[in-house]
Amino acid sequence: MDGIDAGKALDFLAAMIRFKSYSGEPGETELARFMVEHMQTLGLDAALQPVEAERFNAIGTLKGNGGAKSLLFNGHMDTNPATEGWTVDPWGGLYDEDFIYGIGVSNMKAGDAAAYMAVKTLVDAGVKLKGDVVLEFVVGELQGGVGTVKAIEEGVRADCFINMEPTDLNGLTLHAGSFNVEIELTGVTRHVSKREQAVDAIAAAAALVPRFNAMTFSGAANEDHAAVNRANIGVIRGSLSPEFHDWRPPQIADFARLAGTVRYGPSQSEQSVLADIGAMLDDLKSEMPGLRATVVKQHAGERPSMLPFEVERDAPIVKAVGRAFRRVRGVDQVQGPVRPCCFYGTDAAHLKHRAGMPGIVCGPGGRYNTMPDERVDIPDYLDMIRIYLLAILDICEPA
Repeated sequence: MDGIDAGKALDFLAAMIRFKSYSGEPGETELARFMVEHMQTLGLDAALQPVEAERFNAIGTLKGNGGAKSLLFNGHMDTNPATEGWTVDPWGGLYDEDFIYGIGVSNMKAGDAAAYMAVKTLVDAGVKLKGDVVLEFVVGELQGGVGTVKAIEEGVRADCFINMEPTDLNGLTLHAGSFNVEIELTGVTRHVSKREQAVDAIAAAAALVPRFNAMTFSGAANEDHAAVNRANIGVIRGSLSPEFHDWRPPQIADFARLAGTVRYGPSQSEQSVLADIGAMLDDLKSEMPGLRATVVKQHAGERPSMLPFEVERDAPIVKAVGRAFRRVRGVDQVQGPVRPCCFYGTDAAHLKHRAGMPGIVCGPGGRYNTMPDERVDIPDYLDMIRIYLLAILDICEPA
């Protein structure tokens, strides 16, 4: 642990931040090339993996001598867009005594850099391992995980994994499945003079929003699964007809379209959630005779589903990360469906459901995630390197 060079670790992360790696834009590919080049300098078997036109994962393997388990680190390179309200350059890679700043530093370049620096520290120290370490930096997590799905389809595997999404160093062993829904409400229009004869779609939408936002879903097998239930309407529009004739406010609106997101547990499903929403809409229709309502999953068939993730708390990788955390921080790691990160969707779900791998979600950042002046506490970033390093030694074993 004492071999970690804090200055080099911060400079490497700062260099990653300077790539404007929005999903599907050139900076995403430029960062992938950067990661491959740096993995190759460590002696890893590293290469770009094509995902789709001009988009590439960066995957490298530190080969072990055999006789121990392999460990895969999974993290995405694409970032959310920079918003208004920044007081520092989102791509400046700036850091001070307390924080390192930048768009995507929390979600999730600090986790990516921590995994790379953990491997670099071991290589620089001349440590040989029995098990393989795989570094998997992917594109398109913000588009449903297309990069990780491609890597799985191409056969990238290990005995277990750590997904480096930001958890403030907590051990996330359960997170929700997530998908977006679109609800359409169709009423009956009349001139405002005959409002009593109308079925107001906007009024129906106004009644729907608080009910939808308060929803929990049926079928949860236990309290942990129920604890990750959440729903929220994020988009609403209403006026006349699906063409939204906004120029005629004297008429009662006969159409509203709402879009929302839902979070559900491993013992629930997309189908059961949609059925619960349908039942709620039936109640609304009974209260407003003449109202029609439909709900569908948004982008069905267009993107991979972000399913729930769960791992047993006594799984070897969970215990290994917990032991590493305790050695670094001197206290037990918080593990379980930790809020708010239990409401994330992550590529850990793909690694579990598509590749059959056990793993844990644990990364630096979180509390300043997805906000102006996004940043990560420097002690958290450096401790994450130490925790990853110790987990590698525990799982992959020194040769």
